[in-house]
Amino acid sequence: MARDQEARPLTLLLVRHGQSEWNAQGRMQGQKAHVPLTALGHEQAAAAAEQLAARQPGALISSDLERAVQTAEHCARATGLPLITTPALREQGYGVLEGRPSRELWDVVDWTDPHWSAEGGESLAELHARVAAFLKELLADPPADVVALVTHGDTIRAVQAVVAGLGPEGMPAVTPHNGSVTEVVL
Repeated sequence: MARDQEARPLTLLLVRHGQSEWNAQGRMQGQKAHVPLTALGHEQAAAAAEQLAARQPGALISSDLERAVQTAEHCARATGLPLITTPALREQGYGVLEGRPSRELWDVVDWTDPHWSAEGGESLAELHARVAAFLKELLADPPADVVALVTHGDTIRAVQAVVAGLGPEGMPAVTPHNGSVTEVVL
């Protein structure tokens, strides 16, 4: 069923996963699948889940990467919602740079070029396009008026840019903190 143009706005509650082992170690994560949360990350995820439950989302969708799924499991318990996962909400892929210490990458990555990507990785423009396609599909047939999306820092910044009508060069510079909940309205 297509969304009625006169329908209420779609509210997205963007949850950034809790601290992962690689966040704590200062390593570039990207789309590395099996990077679990730390003990602090589970605490952050539980706190985010409480905030989320208070806002009463009607659906819960998560990136399929382990750190996001572990965070989303806290959210599912707190809200009673079933958890749906999708690769569309994954973090930007950094290809051959994944696992390397982030501090080593400041001189390797061109952070100013939205079309730059590491070998085997994904540019900000590609991330932005992936997120835009996901949001277009979600808006066409939303599962609820308030949807929680458990995802990653760069993905949240891409959602914010898409919702604001900005391209990949207009993505916010500030990445939300681990375990934060950010609201946007479509």
